[in-house]
Amino acid sequence: MSAHVSADDAGAPRAQVGPNPQHLLTTLLGEYLDSSDADLPSVAVVAMLREFGISESSARAALSRLTKRGLIAVRGAGRPPVYHLTPQAIARHRSRMDHFLSFGARPPRWTGDWVTVSFSIPQSGQAPRHAVRKALGSLGFARLYDSVWIRPGSDSGPVTQALHDILDGVDGGRWSVMRACFDEETGPHGPAAAYDLAGLAAAYEAFIARYSDLRVAVRDGEVDATRALVARTSVMDSWRKFPDIDPNLPEHLLPAPWPRQAARDLMLEIHSALGSLAEARLIQVATPYWPDAASWITHFRASENSVSARAGGDG
Repeated sequence: MSAHVSADDAGAPRAQVGPNPQHLLTTLLGEYLDSSDADLPSVAVVAMLREFGISESSARAALSRLTKRGLIAVRGAGRPPVYHLTPQAIARHRSRMDHFLSFGARPPRWTGDWVTVSFSIPQSGQAPRHAVRKALGSLGFARLYDSVWIRPGSDSGPVTQALHDILDGVDGGRWSVMRACFDEETGPHGPAAAYDLAGLAAAYEAFIARYSDLRVAVRDGEVDATRALVARTSVMDSWRKFPDIDPNLPEHLLPAPWPRQAARDLMLEIHSALGSLAEARLIQVATPYWPDAASWITHFRASENSVSARAGGDG
């Protein structure tokens, strides 16, 4: 999720946003297409990704992989193929855009509760141990001690189900899910010690440094539609990792000053200001291969209550 265009070369019209065409295509579809009724020709997708320096073969490979994942599907049996987003993908994209654009808007409601997981797996159980750690990480848990993992909050349902799925058939596997409160929340023995907050702060600072020059260019009206599509997509592609890696700890557990708000403000300013320009460029690029592009291509923005809303397009 670290794909980006640096601030220094964000103006290059065909600068590649990242090395992963599949991830880039997911970002583009999530940002600019919001209907499963739209027929999306493969040649239009190739043209869209060409804006980011992605070759035709890589673009078609990305389409194939997203099809296998069920995010897009082929419509009919024509050649060249025509794709459409699945209803499940549309729902997921809307949910994820809401998550990306609203993350950090308000401090979490804090009760002092932590979901705590402790597990024991025999030495021979390397595969299930790896599966448990992967599942815990994807659910936002951090390792406090060797086999003790924590996350803020009180919702234990998802992790309980995940541990049942992985360990119920493992001989000698034991685990417990608990709700805990720490007598000493702050300091070296508190829960914040489980997180690399210094590394996370550095990532936010790097994001700010990377896109500060772009914000100046946006304010000065120096970003045209061609540059807007690449730059805006780059900003979202770089920002979208933070809601997944930031545990959203309460303020009293964070070092001061904490740079998340500054990074979020920068992201929102660029993302909002360049939305219409980026949409216009994507329509311009796709229309020669997809005459109905203007009827379907849209863009997401943050509304006043920090939740994403569709803007533009008729789809």
